[in-house]
Amino acid sequence: MTPTLFNNDYTSLPSLLDKFFGGNLMDWNTRNYAGSNSTLPAVNVKENDNEFLIDVAAPGLEKNDFKLNYDNGRLTISSEKSENKEEKEGEVLTRKEFSYQSFQRTFTVPETFVNAEKISAKYNNGILHVTLPKREEIKPKPAKQIKIS
Repeated sequence: MTPTLFNNDYTSLPSLLDKFFGGNLMDWNTRNYAGSNSTLPAVNVKENDNEFLIDVAAPGLEKNDFKLNYDNGRLTISSEKSENKEEKEGEVLTRKEFSYQSFQRTFTVPETFVNAEKISAKYNNGILHVTLPKREEIKPKPAKQIKIS
């Protein structure tokens, strides 16, 4: 697997440092960011001692509209929704509109960091909350006091 940090374009050192300090562990790929004129839903990624948390702003959808897949260190969140506006009986159809929206966001999460068996998600008030629990071996351990004999 190619490291997503470099994104297959070899940039200058200042640009590489900007990517390093401006990014986060979960996603170095700038094509996966939601800009102000984007149809991608905005995402917040948080980390604490026990887990990574991903919040996806997707109002107007329902929990059944989402698909989540974790495979070989890649978490993919996608949605596909179509809506047909049909004419009512007795009306003349002058214009028919179809509504279709879909998105897919992929996050690279090293398999050595995440307990894939315990990944969970819930949808509440227009936000999809995905929890990726950390493996026990990478969680911070309290400092060990060593006795001097």
